[in-house]
Amino acid sequence: MIDADGAQLGVMLTSDALRIAQQKELDLVEVAASANPPVCRIMDYGKYRYAQKKKAQESRKKSAASLLKEVKVGSQTSGHDVNFKVGHIRTFLGEGHRVKVTVFFRGRSITHPELGKAMLDRIAEKVSDVAVIDQHARMEGRSMSMMLVSK
Repeated sequence: MIDADGAQLGVMLTSDALRIAQQKELDLVEVAASANPPVCRIMDYGKYRYAQKKKAQESRKKSAASLLKEVKVGSQTSGHDVNFKVGHIRTFLGEGHRVKVTVFFRGRSITHPELGKAMLDRIAEKVSDVAVIDQHARMEGRSMSMMLVSK
């Protein structure tokens, strides 16, 4: 038996423990039912549940989920524009986000998916010092995409 203050009261009958808990206007909570004899604790159960809920809420707040950011480029995008997009990718990765790089194909450019693959390879090479490829390039309809995560 453990008191609300954390002091051990020793082995006692359940009726005695219940009487002590009622005198202190607290709850008798079974902590380890499988132990022989079972271990119980005198505590304010409502206050305990509230503290557990707040602790879980605080841990969820600190572990903010990483967002998925998407950067789109065309298969014929110029070098300067690609460098500009690479700057955005570096910023997103620095903030801890995952980045989906998508190359879209317009009109007849869909007949040359190797240009899109080359574009994605070029971008992956430019950010290889801060990122690794999480998901390699694959076609999704009229676009090709890959996923990057920070090292």
